[in-house]
Amino acid sequence: MMILDCLRMAGTALVRQRLRTGLSLLGVAIGVMSVIVLTSLGEGARRYVTGQFASLGTNLLVVIPGKNETTGGLPGMGGAPEDLTLQDAEAIVRRIPGANAVAPMSMATDLVSYGERGRQVPVIGTTSDFMIARHLRMAEGSFLPDVDNDRGAPIAVVGKKLAKELFRGERPVGKVVRVGDWRIRVIGVMDSRGVSVGLDMDDCVLVPVATGMRMFNRSSLFRILVDVKVRADQDETKNQVIRLLADRHQEEDVTVLTQDAVVSSFSSILNVLTMALAGIGGISLAVAGVGIMNVMLVSVSERTFEVGLMKAVGAKEHQILGVFLLEASLLSSLGGGIGLGLGLLSVEILGKVFPKFPAASPLWAIGLSIGVSVTVGVVFGLIPAHRASRLDPVVALARSK
Repeated sequence: MMILDCLRMAGTALVRQRLRTGLSLLGVAIGVMSVIVLTSLGEGARRYVTGQFASLGTNLLVVIPGKNETTGGLPGMGGAPEDLTLQDAEAIVRRIPGANAVAPMSMATDLVSYGERGRQVPVIGTTSDFMIARHLRMAEGSFLPDVDNDRGAPIAVVGKKLAKELFRGERPVGKVVRVGDWRIRVIGVMDSRGVSVGLDMDDCVLVPVATGMRMFNRSSLFRILVDVKVRADQDETKNQVIRLLADRHQEEDVTVLTQDAVVSSFSSILNVLTMALAGIGGISLAVAGVGIMNVMLVSVSERTFEVGLMKAVGAKEHQILGVFLLEASLLSSLGGGIGLGLGLLSVEILGKVFPKFPAASPLWAIGLSIGVSVTVGVVFGLIPAHRASRLDPVVALARSK
C-alpha cells in the first residue's frame, strides 16, 4: 500500500463524515488559536514594560529611599523608606565624577487650573537636569532654569496635553495658572513624550524642586535621577552613589536601580506569565486531542468491514495502523493550520485596535503550538489505530453482515 493510497483513504474517510471532522478541526483550531493569542498577550506585556523602561535612557540610575535586601526586586519594594534630601543630591553632583546630570524629584498630585478649567495632575518638583535625565524636548518657551536647588520660584513647565486642555488655543507661555493655592507662571511647554513608566509626561506640571517641596510641605525627596556619562561606568557609578549615601546616612539605606536590573526583573516575571498562558492554551489542545480519539474510535467501529477487507487482501497491521494514524494526524494538522491563521489574524486585529500595545506571538509559541497539535493527533490516534490494526479479518467481515 503506497503513501498516496493511505492519504486518499484517510482523506475520503474525513470527507465522508463532514460534521464530525469539522467539529474535531474546530477543537484543535481553538486550542492553537488560544496558545497564539495568549502568548501574544504575554509577549506584548513584556515588550511594553521593557519599552517603557528603555524610554528612560540606558544610562539612568534611580536612587530610591529604603534598602531593598532582595536582589532582582521591583522598584520601591522592600525596606523601610529613609529620607533623601536636596543635600544628598548636591553631594552626588560634587563627589561622583561619573554623573552627567543629577535630578532630585519631589512629587504630589494637585488641582491645576486656568480660569474655569482645571484638573488633578501630577506636580513634579525638579531641576534643569531633569530635562537631560529624561531626554525631554521643549515645544515652546524654556525649561526650568539652572539655579541652586534650594532656590524656589513660582514658575512651571507644563505638558503638551495639559497646555492644550487648559489654554484652548491661547499661547501658554507667560500665563499664570493656579496649582493648589499657589499662583504659578508658565515659562514653557514640553514637546509630546507620552506615557513613560506610568507617568504621562504630556499631562503633568514641573516646578523647581524647592518650590515643589514648599508647596506640599515636604522635607524629603521622592527620587534622585542620575544620568551616567559613560554606560560602561554605570555599575561603578552605582556603587559610588551607594557608598556616598551610606557614608552620609551612617547606614546603607537606599536602593539604586539600573535600567537593566529592572527590565530583567520584569522580564523574568512576564516570561513566567507567558509560559503559564501557553499552558492554559495547551489545555484546550489536550481537550481537542480527546475529541480526536473519540472520533477515531467511532470511525474504527464504523469501518470494521473496510478494515477486514483490507486485511483479507493482504494489508499488513502496520499499514492499517498507518492509515488511521495518518487520518488523525491530518485532522490535527489541518486544525492546527486553521488555528494558527486565526490566531495570527486575531493578534493583527488586536494591534490595530490597541496600537500602543506591542502584541506579537513569539516564534517558539508558533512552532510549539503546531508541533503539539500534530503530536496530539498522533498520540490520541494511537489507541484507535492500534485497535483497527488488531482486528481479525474474519471477525470484522462477519460483524459487517
